[in-house]
Amino acid sequence: MIDFFSETEFNLQNSEEVASWISKIITKEKREEGEISYIFCDDEYLHKLNVEFLNHDTLTDIISFDNGLGNQINGDIFISVERVKENASKFNTTFENELHRVIIHGVLHYCGYKDKTKKDADLMRVKENKALSLRDFL
Repeated sequence: MIDFFSETEFNLQNSEEVASWISKIITKEKREEGEISYIFCDDEYLHKLNVEFLNHDTLTDIISFDNGLGNQINGDIFISVERVKENASKFNTTFENELHRVIIHGVLHYCGYKDKTKKDADLMRVKENKALSLRDFL
């Protein structure tokens, strides 16, 4: 089950369609959907998590806590709406497109994809783009 929560005024548009899309990507990756929670927040909220749990004193757009069990995907994905807005402008894309990229990025991490090396980051970007192309709700 995929749930969406917000610690800000933000409200995800098309949440049922987005959840269905995420489920489709999980299935394509031959994984099983468990309990996945997306929590939309602001920079301050996410920064506190980054410092407290990861010892990183930086701003970020996403932090995911993986609670997977075998092939089943479970976890909490925190997304800074402020970072997504700024990155959308920086990368010359729409807010919705950048938001969906970040949403699927978290799930792809749960599917085993990394992004610390250039090779891994390139593969992650290919997977993100493929997932974005499969949206049928925009």
